[in-house]
Amino acid sequence: MGQTYDIQFPQANRAVVCQRCTQIFNQKPKEVNFSIVRDKANNLFFEINDKQWFNQVFKNAGDGIAIDVVIKDRYDCSEVSIRDGQIRGELLKPVYASTLKKTLKPEGERRFRTRVGKLSQNYTNKEVEFNILFLSNKNLCRYQTIFNLQAYQWDLLDMGMYLDSLTYKTRLNALADKEGYTLKYKNLQFTIPFEKNKSNYSQEDIKPLYDSLRLTDYNIKKISIRAYSSVEGNLDRNIELQEQRANSIVTALQTFQKPTITTEVTSSENWVEFLNDISNTEYEGLKKLKKVVIKSKLKEGLAMRLEPYLKNHRKAIINLELEKKDRFKDKSVTVLIDLFNEILDQDKEIEAIEIQNSIFEKLKNKQTDPEVLKQMKIPKQLKYALFFNKNSAFRYLMDERNLLIAYRELEDLEKLAPEDYKIKYNLAALKFKIWRYKVEPVDEEEFKKEILALKNYGISQTLIDRMLVNYHIVKSEIYLRKQDYVTKDKSVDYIYSNYKKIPLTDYDYLSLAQYLSYYSNIDKAVAILSSKVKSIDVNENLLFYYLNLTLVDKELTKTTDYRTIMLNAISMNKKRFCTIFNAFDDGGVTFQLLEDDFLRATYCENCNR
Repeated sequence: MGQTYDIQFPQANRAVVCQRCTQIFNQKPKEVNFSIVRDKANNLFFEINDKQWFNQVFKNAGDGIAIDVVIKDRYDCSEVSIRDGQIRGELLKPVYASTLKKTLKPEGERRFRTRVGKLSQNYTNKEVEFNILFLSNKNLCRYQTIFNLQAYQWDLLDMGMYLDSLTYKTRLNALADKEGYTLKYKNLQFTIPFEKNKSNYSQEDIKPLYDSLRLTDYNIKKISIRAYSSVEGNLDRNIELQEQRANSIVTALQTFQKPTITTEVTSSENWVEFLNDISNTEYEGLKKLKKVVIKSKLKEGLAMRLEPYLKNHRKAIINLELEKKDRFKDKSVTVLIDLFNEILDQDKEIEAIEIQNSIFEKLKNKQTDPEVLKQMKIPKQLKYALFFNKNSAFRYLMDERNLLIAYRELEDLEKLAPEDYKIKYNLAALKFKIWRYKVEPVDEEEFKKEILALKNYGISQTLIDRMLVNYHIVKSEIYLRKQDYVTKDKSVDYIYSNYKKIPLTDYDYLSLAQYLSYYSNIDKAVAILSSKVKSIDVNENLLFYYLNLTLVDKELTKTTDYRTIMLNAISMNKKRFCTIFNAFDDGGVTFQLLEDDFLRATYCENCNR
């Protein structure tokens, strides 16, 4: 151990000298969080969101902080083992209570920071992290590693907006702000098995599938293919073969339509199903071996005996994004507006709906400005309420800044059609946004009654339950701002107890886990994801978020099932998996996860190249 300054390292008497510190941490509200932040001048700051708890921890003169500077070189894969010790790197000089309190300053909304040291030039160009030694009367009472566990305020469950039918936004990336929405799309997913020695698929092979999908009224807009090979062959050859197979499927499907199909193809070896399938068999011992050893045994003759399993692992999971054919696609918006007015004047409502949807499609593609909707001459009569409703809902879907405009239009429309369930539903969906973002005051109890009353207009209980979950999402945020943690937890508990009533997408599951993490309910977040991560077609963002939450659990990471989940992540996105073990300020959770021998073995096998 290097320089330790005046820090004491208690042994047998630790329970006595650390009693007050231990009690303070045991009673810490789970909403209190802290971290170490480095500025451009390499100054290090202790940052916290609760000044009152800070003052409890650093009450006496000998209470303080010391920083342990840890470098990633400690975990070099060429090292047989990691050096043991209470300190993992270099200790900086301790900073005690009087100095900590004197330099504590506000930093943004509900954050405070105080300077705790400076990083020397010796660490230039090195990956470093900063662990915290909490000192009580100069005794080391708590050694804290900072984990970068992603936790976000959960966005509201997407309630959709009624156009012709309920229309939801399409989340393009569950961890990013990008989003679009669906209007005339639908998705189909199916699996095509691959024959062992076949790499090309013709139109004749695919036609029975195409016919069974009944795509007469749709064009394929996008194909996403995840192609999997069985694990016994050469990795590079396996990937090459799967890409050939996948691309031949795309080529065959393209022959059935003129519009070009956007394609996305990924290929990997099917380790997850291989390891799952040999569980509870005479081959289960293979699960503990490195991939290269397993491949060697398969090459030596074991592959023939395992072929009944391996044949099921060669396949493609195909997702088709379909777009309803638009017979007005080649007409300009100006022509379509004139045509809409003419058709509606003739009371041909079904055709008018089709033209309105075609106009929406062009607006989505930014071919013109939404203001053209005002040129649609729709008589203000009850039978035309659908057209007004769709225009208002569409304005909002195009640009959320139209929230209040759309809401006012729908309020006015409600007077014309007071029993219309689509208008009632859309008003409630928009009011959530008005309430959450404090656009206007909302009477919470009256709003709850309004949500429950939707059942009287034929809105399904499932959609109402979805809104009630959203109701408690907003309520929990309000209670958190008031630091009313007890009442906030009641809303969180309601959400956790009722989410199973609602059909959820993978995006919804991920959002729920992020929400629970944000409110420090990590165990509950893990519980709702655990059943989703064991399948080969799991959503990538959902899988990696599960890893993000569970890699710190040493009891879990040593299991063969967990290794299977990690290999699934590696097959799906190896670079992203390896990034988890970067420094926490470089996009990783923490490279100190590599203190875990099981994680280090998987990391070194797959990322140290």
